[in-house]
Amino acid sequence: MNREEQFVITISRQFGTGGHEIGAELARRLNVKLLDKQILNEVAKRNQVVEEAMEKIEARNPLWRDDFTNFYRNYMAKAEYDGAEQDQTSHELFEAQCTAIRQIAAKESCVIVGRCGFHIFENHSNALKIFVHSSEDCRKRRIAEKYGLSLGDAAAMVVDNDYSRELYTKTFTGKDWTDARNYDICLDVRKFGINGAVDFLMKCIE
Repeated sequence: MNREEQFVITISRQFGTGGHEIGAELARRLNVKLLDKQILNEVAKRNQVVEEAMEKIEARNPLWRDDFTNFYRNYMAKAEYDGAEQDQTSHELFEAQCTAIRQIAAKESCVIVGRCGFHIFENHSNALKIFVHSSEDCRKRRIAEKYGLSLGDAAAMVVDNDYSRELYTKTFTGKDWTDARNYDICLDVRKFGINGAVDFLMKCIE
């Protein structure tokens, strides 16, 4: 990746690795925009083409914006909704999100956390695609400490969120979320910590 030109960094991460914090710190050090779900949801909302679809989904589940992946998992599991409509509406939202990401990245350098960024910028000429991972034990301990949970509850959160991210990626890209071939760098953060991981990535970029 050439920092002297406009660039894109994508970060995919297992739940509990601190991947979002790593992305935020990386964006801060590079002085570029961080794209996460709050920004992307607002941009997608301005797209009139998908607004009706979003309203239909929100009427069924008002909390879907809090976590699209968990919402999608629950939404698809509800047999009371028509399968064809589910598929069409969900893919409309995903495509709107991809369009929003591409529009922002076309104007300025940015760091993208999640949202299948590795797939969206698969063929980008100046993109660095990163996957952040760690052992399940390390991740459940981090989540337990962060949220004040028992190790058992934290382990359940890790499994559930990993499943949601795997399902989201497979559904919309057809790709295996943990396949190292999707990325330029796969980083085990167990021995790094947040700042250590960012230090390492900055050296790779430089």
